[in-house]
Amino acid sequence: MLTRSQFVADQLRKSILEGELAPGTRLEEIPLGKRLQVSRTPVRAALAMLRSEGLLTYEPKRGFEVRRFSVDMVLDVYRVRSVLEAHAASECAARDIDPALLAILGQCLATGDRILGKQKLDPADLPEYREMNSQFHGAIVRGSGSALTDKMVLQAQYIPLASDRIILWHDYWLIQRSHDDHHRLVDAIRKRQSERAGALMREHIYFMSEVIRDYFSTHYRDDSGAGTALLI
Repeated sequence: MLTRSQFVADQLRKSILEGELAPGTRLEEIPLGKRLQVSRTPVRAALAMLRSEGLLTYEPKRGFEVRRFSVDMVLDVYRVRSVLEAHAASECAARDIDPALLAILGQCLATGDRILGKQKLDPADLPEYREMNSQFHGAIVRGSGSALTDKMVLQAQYIPLASDRIILWHDYWLIQRSHDDHHRLVDAIRKRQSERAGALMREHIYFMSEVIRDYFSTHYRDDSGAGTALLI
């Protein structure tokens, strides 16, 4: 069972990684305690925990705020993820196939197919698709059998916009392309095609880093026009 401080940390981490708490947002103990219906003590412990994970910064007299990351740092983390998760996919395909793992991956494919079968992106479907995407990537990492890889992937995702919980829900064909990658990955894993699975996963994540770069250079350029210098 989660302690109260772990519960608060989980709720805040989720809000940060999914973009609900924007970079630079100040987090104060009393309002957070009221919102989550806990005392200040677990809130204080949770904020310290998230600071140690690198999600928050702290300054005397200003308190805690959601950390700002440069676009270049976010892109770098995507590329690190592409290497780590490619290794996980390769190892997952090389191992004896766990029927339970295949069942999870099959359900993820079915969920994505159902959502995208509408031929449009419905804002109401984003939470379910986001959860499916997280389960899909998590299942493959766990299927690698490497606890170290699992830990390193998790740490790499503790940066907003580099998490597998972030989905740019604005372009149907972009999301469809990404989900088609999911189908190809599962096919490679089922056929125990280790090299193919690794190559597919690396391209899958690297491509999304290019999408993130293009999106922010177009939508969030600073006054000097240096989009990649923007803090997010």
